[in-house]
Amino acid sequence: MAISDPRAELRRDLRARRRQLSAAERMAAAMTLPQRLASLPELASGGYVAGYWAVDGEFSLHALLMGSPRFIYCLPCLREDGSLGFAPWRPGDPLDSNRYGIPEPAIARSSQLDPEQMQLVLVPLVGFDRRGGRLGAGGGYYDRSFAFLNAAARPLQPRLIGIGYALQELPDFSPEPWDVALDAVATERELILCR
Repeated sequence: MAISDPRAELRRDLRARRRQLSAAERMAAAMTLPQRLASLPELASGGYVAGYWAVDGEFSLHALLMGSPRFIYCLPCLREDGSLGFAPWRPGDPLDSNRYGIPEPAIARSSQLDPEQMQLVLVPLVGFDRRGGRLGAGGGYYDRSFAFLNAAARPLQPRLIGIGYALQELPDFSPEPWDVALDAVATERELILCR
């Protein structure tokens, strides 16, 4: 008899709910993001802000990038050691597909920025709670990359902001010891400060 993995089942359920949103609902949600994040000083500082390429119904960041952002937008790049590097990217810059088929900047590993160099990281998620718990896709890339934030004397940067739909909120969620907590979560309805 196979033992079920409760986190895997939860991921399947939340992804299915996310996929049920219509294109119009997803677009309307994405348009709220600049307003939700307007109070974050890192978006006006000219520093490195990491985002992601939205796939599988994830909350899109395109509305945040419209116009002339005052920060340097970076996309994640998968590294051989299971962590993430980051590379500045603007629409039109060349992209390659990673092992999951997700576009990432076509840039040499030696030119990538390290997680510690980011000021703010907009983190995709499958589920979240109001205490900063995050259920990710299951690969552990973000937790490995930002494990240094779990140190007793947590550095001030980068701040991790989860991005997701309100329907992805989990009232009863127990993070694993290695999970890296979010500082805040932005949904189409609100910015939830977790720390």
